[in-house]
Amino acid sequence: MSRIGRLPITIPAGVDVKIGEGNLVTVKGPKGTLERKLSADMNIAIENGQITVSRPNDLKKFRALHGLTRTLIFNMVEGVTNGYEKILEINGVSYRAAKQGKKLVLTLGYSHLVEMFDPDGIETVLEGQNKIIVKGIDKEKVGQFAAEIRTKRPPEPYKGKGIKYNYEHIRRKVGKTGKK
Repeated sequence: MSRIGRLPITIPAGVDVKIGEGNLVTVKGPKGTLERKLSADMNIAIENGQITVSRPNDLKKFRALHGLTRTLIFNMVEGVTNGYEKILEINGVSYRAAKQGKKLVLTLGYSHLVEMFDPDGIETVLEGQNKIIVKGIDKEKVGQFAAEIRTKRPPEPYKGKGIKYNYEHIRRKVGKTGKK
C-alpha cells in the first residue's frame, strides 16, 4: 500500500470539494477555485470531512497513480487555502527587475530588456529591484513560471551572477590563473 496514497486529506473550513463524473475534482476556497481531471481508474471518496483515495488493485500502473492522485488533490486544497509562492533573487551588477502593470521587465545584461507577462492566476511581486516573488494558487503554474523566469539568466558558477531561487546555493568555481 502506498504510504502517501493511503493518508486521508482533511478538508479545512471554508473549502468546498466536489468530485464530478470521470474524477473531475473541483476545489473552491477563500483564494479561488481549482479544477482538475484525474485518472478515472482511481476511487476518490469524501467521507466525514476527509478525502480518501484508493486503487482498484495492485497493478503497477495503479500503484504509481495512487500517491500521485492523492498529492494532486492535497496540493489543490492547500493552494485554495494558503496559496503558493516561489522567491527568486537576481544577483549581478546592474541586473534588476521592474513591474509595469502585469508585465515584468528584467534587465539582465543583454542588449535588450526581457519582458514577461504574468499568466492567468499568477502574480509577480517585487521586493526592491532584485527580489521577485511569484504567487498563485496552482502549485504547478507557480513553479513553471518561476522556472521560466530563471531560464532568462541562470546563475553562473564563477561570479554567481544570474537569477536563482532564494534557497538555492551556487557552487562556485575558481577562475583561470595567469602564467608565471
